[in-house]
Amino acid sequence: MATATPVITEKQGRASGPIIIPRVIRHLLAPHVPRAAAGLGIARTLPGAGGVALTFDDGPHPQGTPAILEILEQEQIKATFFLVGEQVERRPSLAAEIAQRGHLIALHAYRHRPQPALSARAVQADLDRGTRAIEAATGITPAWHRPPYGLYSPAGLTGVRERGLRPILWSLWGKDWRRLTTPDRIAARATRDITPGDVILLHDADFYSSKGSHERTAEALKLIVRELKRQKIGTVLPL
Repeated sequence: MATATPVITEKQGRASGPIIIPRVIRHLLAPHVPRAAAGLGIARTLPGAGGVALTFDDGPHPQGTPAILEILEQEQIKATFFLVGEQVERRPSLAAEIAQRGHLIALHAYRHRPQPALSARAVQADLDRGTRAIEAATGITPAWHRPPYGLYSPAGLTGVRERGLRPILWSLWGKDWRRLTTPDRIAARATRDITPGDVILLHDADFYSSKGSHERTAEALKLIVRELKRQKIGTVLPL
């Protein structure tokens, strides 16, 4: 059955009119265009939540993840970690520690590759292998999924849902993977116009980003927590 194509209206030169987004393009726009994500039924926020969700992608990392865990422990905050299966297999005890500290374990991928570049079969295999790696290390079957680069393919999004995983993206991000950014810039971007229900994307690893980026993320996290306290905004887990 054909899927209805969403319409986004914005000004085009002197005229304004509907922009028709083809189905595949809609998947590519979902991380950046709220209406595209909504049309696919992918959450970007947690409506009705009493706080914001802190989320970390790409771990576990031997230096980055412990640094983040220590800050969260000091601040008595729980966060969500979207783990990469190949990194979990290399550091199963660290993945288990994340869970033991009361944080939510979620699936990112087995290998950090954009779904649109993979065949349907490859995406399905990646989801299964990533899930098995997390289960073996933590004893937990993840319930949430976020794809590398925030990019779902049609087959990938279908596969996620067929496996009982709930897709989620983000509404705020620090762009902490950038080589020339700073903790101040990361924190400012991640808390801009922040409100309860927002989902903040950060990274506790530099496997797939600029070298040493996790160090800036750890420093930025302290600033983010300080701003949340200033605004009296708590933190929540996506449940």
